[in-house]
Amino acid sequence: MRHFTTAKSRCNLFFLAFIFLMAIGSVAGFAQEVRYYPVPRGSHPHDVAPAPDGTVWYTAQAAASIGRLDPVTGKVEIVPLGKGSAPHGVIIGPDKAAWVTDGGLNAIVRVDPKTKANKVYRLPGLRANVDLNTATFDGNGILWFTGQSGVYGRLDPNTGDVQVFDAPRGPGPYGIATTPGGEVYYASLAGNYIARIDTKTGKAVVIQPPTPNQGARRVWSDSRGRVWVSEWNVGQVSLYDPKTGEWKSWKLPGKSPRVYAVFVDEGDNVWLTDFESNAIVRFEPKTERFISFPSDRNGASVRQILGRPGEVWGAESGNDRLVMIDMKKNNR
Repeated sequence: MRHFTTAKSRCNLFFLAFIFLMAIGSVAGFAQEVRYYPVPRGSHPHDVAPAPDGTVWYTAQAAASIGRLDPVTGKVEIVPLGKGSAPHGVIIGPDKAAWVTDGGLNAIVRVDPKTKANKVYRLPGLRANVDLNTATFDGNGILWFTGQSGVYGRLDPNTGDVQVFDAPRGPGPYGIATTPGGEVYYASLAGNYIARIDTKTGKAVVIQPPTPNQGARRVWSDSRGRVWVSEWNVGQVSLYDPKTGEWKSWKLPGKSPRVYAVFVDEGDNVWLTDFESNAIVRFEPKTERFISFPSDRNGASVRQILGRPGEVWGAESGNDRLVMIDMKKNNR
């Protein structure tokens, strides 16, 4: 039997081939590589902060110290923070130093990247045990921080002056972040709200998410100044637009997701952690698609994410290791 290829069938074949190639390109375009870096046992790393020099700082919450990883060699340097230390958050400041919110010391600690010397900024005496959580620098170089007991505050690195404010609705202030325009927002886990801080007066203005009892845990800004919120209690990520006052929300896949961390990369993709699926999850706002990166070990408990161009970092506090999703592979 002879087989004939008509113009229509050739067109169909070309169309199918085109779709196939597009699918391959789409998969290749999202080909990220996940890498793991062990840290000393018993560290229970909580937060991470990739530095401009290529190293990565992390808080060893259970070991009263801060660590610095060299991803090239895998070497880890340990910097003790003193008796009673229980560091929670760490960020890299404009001075390239590591700035730590230490709940055990009830203080902000600066760790010099060259000498490893610590400078401790203790909270005022009447503000004991505020359960320090996270910090961020505003556009003027002032460090703002949260305390879960019901406070937020600021530190002027130039003068050493520390001020603490009572948060609206009491306990709950958790994640905090700065927009490209220099505005500071924080999330209140127990208070079920986010707030914008007036960096001049120190006053916090509550912004109420539309979902009741959502458990706003962390916040992060995209390049447009819109605020993304991880909502722990309801397993969703929400978006607040300060220009319009509008909210949008997306539920993560799965039966009962528990969304802890949120971070927005340089391409405005949103990264989250889901305790229920034991995964880091990427959300693409343009396509509204979720892409999951499950840990290869149970109980990862990634509580915070930060990044630098081409890389997203987290700390597996349950596995004593750091995790990095390498997006530079897309450009190789």
